[in-house]
Amino acid sequence: MKKLITLIIIIAFLATTWAIFIKPFSISAQTPPNNTTITQTTNNQYSVSNGLSRFYEFTGIKNATPGHAIMIFVGLFFIFLAIKYEYEPLLLIPIGVGIIIGNIPFALDANLKIGVYEEGSVLNYLYFGVVKGIYPPLIFLGIGAMTDFSSLISNPRLVLLGAAAQVGIFATFIGALALGFHLPEAAAIGIIGGADGPTAIFISSKLAYGYTMADGTVIKNLIGPIAIAAYSYMALVPVIQPPIMKLLTSQKERRIRMKPPRAVGKLEKILFPIIGLILTAFISPSSLPLLGMLFFGNILKESGVTKRLAETARTSLIDIVTILLGLTVGASTQADVFLTKESILIFILGALSFMVATAGGIMFAKVMNIFSKEDNKINPLIGAAGVSAVPDSARVAQTEGLKADKTNHLLMHAMAPNVAGVIGSAAAAGILLSFLG
Repeated sequence: MKKLITLIIIIAFLATTWAIFIKPFSISAQTPPNNTTITQTTNNQYSVSNGLSRFYEFTGIKNATPGHAIMIFVGLFFIFLAIKYEYEPLLLIPIGVGIIIGNIPFALDANLKIGVYEEGSVLNYLYFGVVKGIYPPLIFLGIGAMTDFSSLISNPRLVLLGAAAQVGIFATFIGALALGFHLPEAAAIGIIGGADGPTAIFISSKLAYGYTMADGTVIKNLIGPIAIAAYSYMALVPVIQPPIMKLLTSQKERRIRMKPPRAVGKLEKILFPIIGLILTAFISPSSLPLLGMLFFGNILKESGVTKRLAETARTSLIDIVTILLGLTVGASTQADVFLTKESILIFILGALSFMVATAGGIMFAKVMNIFSKEDNKINPLIGAAGVSAVPDSARVAQTEGLKADKTNHLLMHAMAPNVAGVIGSAAAAGILLSFLG
């Protein structure tokens, strides 16, 4: 193996040497007979110099800017977080590598067709699925095929926690308007508060993809910053949520034991996605591409007669789409596009919205406890799982619950508001699209 690698390196070195030095020399040496030796020598020296200069013009070293270096560092940091701390590695590694690929400098006027924004390039074709909102519904199909709605079916009132956590979306929407973003831009930024990456990409591809409105208002292309912000905060759930959970709950509240969820029959599991599909589609038709695929995937899973399709949706399909989505979204963060004042504001708004969403779920659980019987209290920790970061926010609730009481397992309870949050954020996106799309 070492000999093969050595041979490849030698061949590559010889090929490069020939292309830069020998080939230009041999071409320029073919001068007319009446030329003098001095002229031939001058031509030969010029050709070698020209070859080196032309080679340098195409290198990343020549075209690099401080912005490229910053973005490459961000990509490396994402990869570090994914490997070292296992923060959403299936997302952060493709995005991190994509950021690096998208920020390799090259001569823009050379017509190389390698950038994600260059029409006709491979990355541009792959990015089509992001711009047209194709990838997010396919991811929702896979999520539906992986999701068990039993905990939500057994305790339907917990859906209110998922709805309460969506306060982050509308708080961010208002905040973005206050900071000067246009209405469609603010709506797309607001979805970050739902901590749902695919939904954020879907709505930004519909509302903030770079176009001019009928009244002449120019809407910026914010797909890259919004997607990176949404996925970043999804990955940082174990870092962001615990301090908020501890701040807003007492030790006694964190020790609340909830009733074990009841057993859910097969018929209920089959009827839930069918009823959910019809209800959500009639209430918010614009959410159909997302919620329609979510419930369709769940029907494949729960029907029991389409195991092959369900298996494909939750494994091969979602893995392929995640790779393409992460890589192209990362590649879209070119320094000249991404390093702007708007991107910084989006990240600040995203962080605040995620905190508000977490706090909203927790506080609403405490309000519900005021009207609940003593033996039917809700542990407020599971309110934080109302954000759509499935299943990480539910795991955080479980972890924090175990710290307060090593025998108090909250995971199954937390999954109810967690999956309700997925439905809630997609429904909220659909409502915003209905008014602004």
